[in-house]
Amino acid sequence: MAIHPTAIVSPQANIADSADIGPYSIIDGPVSIGARTRLMAHVYIDGSTAIGEDNLIFPYAVIGVASPDLKYKGEHAQTTIGSRNKIREFVTIHRGTATGGAITRLGDDNLLMANAHVAHDCLLGNCIVMANGATLGGHVTVEDWAIIGAFSGVHQFCRVGKHSIIGGYSVITRDVLPYSNTTTPRDARSFGPNKVGLERRGFSADTIHALHKALRILTRAGLNTSQAIERVRAEVTPCPEIDDLIAFIESSERGVIK
Repeated sequence: MAIHPTAIVSPQANIADSADIGPYSIIDGPVSIGARTRLMAHVYIDGSTAIGEDNLIFPYAVIGVASPDLKYKGEHAQTTIGSRNKIREFVTIHRGTATGGAITRLGDDNLLMANAHVAHDCLLGNCIVMANGATLGGHVTVEDWAIIGAFSGVHQFCRVGKHSIIGGYSVITRDVLPYSNTTTPRDARSFGPNKVGLERRGFSADTIHALHKALRILTRAGLNTSQAIERVRAEVTPCPEIDDLIAFIESSERGVIK
């Protein structure tokens, strides 16, 4: 394997033969790194951390370190990262805590841009983009294909639904609806479907129209959430995406952004 002579690698680490550990990187503890994953330089990885295959990790990223959560007392917790992720400069990803399931998880094919932060016990799916400076508080769930704009902050325990987009500088304190386009001038508001993103991912015009109609009912009809869901069920052509949207709302614990 290619380990630069200036890198420091724990004897507990398990590193694939085809991995590449760049200059001045530090791997501390029982870290596993999969095939063809490359640490460019000055990367720090700590703790019980498992990283999959074909990841590219840029300089000064910090992965798997202990949570700053004051409830964390050093208990065993994990960080897992899937395959084909790009983790850019100065990204920080903290391990889980006992109160949050003891794991922070990142799926496959994600892009975390410079200075993005993933706090303890966050669960991220696949094909997610976190732009520069985007920040997730602890216990946040981000579903597949979501985009979180630059310098946006997502409050602890919130969920970001699949195929949604959050505009830059947004402050998210409630759940973000799947398929929606959400931004905050001051208070977070949903502005209909993420039309461009859905078109790029091959969603049909009929599906996008159904989502547009459902989101207008949810956000513009002046109804409470229960009334709006009843109206969506009555007036919007059924499809799996509408079922996802309703299930997401009905399972929300913090309420959703309308």
